[in-house]
Amino acid sequence: MKLLKIILLPFLPVYTLIVILRNIFFDTNIFKSRKVEAKIISVGNLTVGGSGKTPMVIYLLNLLKNESMLVGVLSRGYGRASRGYILVSNEGKILTTVDQCGDEIFHTAKETKAPAAVSENRVNGAIRLIKETGINTIVLDDAFQHRWIYRDVNILLFEQRFLTDTGLFNQSLLPAGLMREPFSSIKRADAIIINRKFSEISDVPVNLKIYFNDIKSFTAFYEAIGFVDIKKQTFYKIGDFEGQKSLVVSGIANPFSFINALKQTKVDTQNQIMFRDHKNYTLKEVHRIRKEFYDTNSHSVVTTEKDAVKLYKFSKELDDIDIFYLKIQIKMDDEKSFKEFLFNKLST
Repeated sequence: MKLLKIILLPFLPVYTLIVILRNIFFDTNIFKSRKVEAKIISVGNLTVGGSGKTPMVIYLLNLLKNESMLVGVLSRGYGRASRGYILVSNEGKILTTVDQCGDEIFHTAKETKAPAAVSENRVNGAIRLIKETGINTIVLDDAFQHRWIYRDVNILLFEQRFLTDTGLFNQSLLPAGLMREPFSSIKRADAIIINRKFSEISDVPVNLKIYFNDIKSFTAFYEAIGFVDIKKQTFYKIGDFEGQKSLVVSGIANPFSFINALKQTKVDTQNQIMFRDHKNYTLKEVHRIRKEFYDTNSHSVVTTEKDAVKLYKFSKELDDIDIFYLKIQIKMDDEKSFKEFLFNKLST
C-alpha cells in the first residue's frame, strides 16, 4: 500500500490544485450554492471513509424526529447499482433494494423510518424529496464537499484515531493520503465532531489545534447495544456473546473500531474475513464465508450493520449458520450543549 502511495505522489499537486481552485470559485461566488425550501443539515468529513457519518446521520434523524420535526435524509448512494434520483423510503416503508440505493442509505432508512432518497445532484434530489414527502428538514449524508446546495448547519466529522495518527501518508491529500481536502477547509464548518468511537478522549495534536480553535467542537463515542440475528431479527444482550468463537466478517472502510468493539465485548475475534469498503456480496463471498466458518469451527458469524443489510438476501444460502450483526449507536459526550447548538442554528 505504501509503495502504491509513493507511486501516486506525482499526482498530488494536480489534485491539490483542483481542490484549491474549486473552493476559490465557491468562496468568490463564481460557483453558487442554491437554497431549497427546507432546512439543510450537512454531515461530512475531510477524509475517505471511517469517520462514522452513517451513525451520526441516524442520531440526527432520531433527534429531530423526537422534536416532531418533518425530517428526511438525502445521500449520493455510494456503491449503488443505479443512477439518478430514487426515493428509498417514505411513510416508514422501504421502496427499493439495497443494491439500487446503496448500503448506507438503506440501513439509515430501515433504522430510522425516515423519508430517504438518493441522488448525485443534491439540489434536484432535495427538491424532489421535499415535494414527494412533505418534509421541511433534510440531513445530507456525506456532503461537506458538495457545495452546490446551501446548508444551514455544516457539521464536519473526524475520527479521533485519524487525528492522532500523524503519519505522512495518513494526513496527506488524495491520491497519496486519505484527505479529500486540506485541514484549512475546516473553516467552512459550523461545528466539528470528533468521534472517539470506543477509545478514551485524546487531545487534538498541537500541530492541528490552529485549525480547530475557532470552530465549535464536540466529542462523540460509540456504544455497543447488543447483537441482532440477521435472519430472525432477534435481539441478544452483549453478555450473551462473551467468549464466543466467531468468524468476523467486515466490508467497511476502517474495521479497526469494529474489531476493537468486539474485543471489548469479549468476543473471540481471532478468525476474520476483511473485505473492501462497500463490498457488494455475491455467492462467491458467501461460499467463502461458509468455508471459513466450518474450517475454523466457529459458533457464529458476526458482522457490521452495514454488511448485514447486504448479507440478508443470502439468508437461504446461510440458513444453517447463525449470523449476527453488532448493533451500535453514536452518543454525544455533551448532548445538552450539542442540542442547544443545533437548534439555535436551525432557528436562525
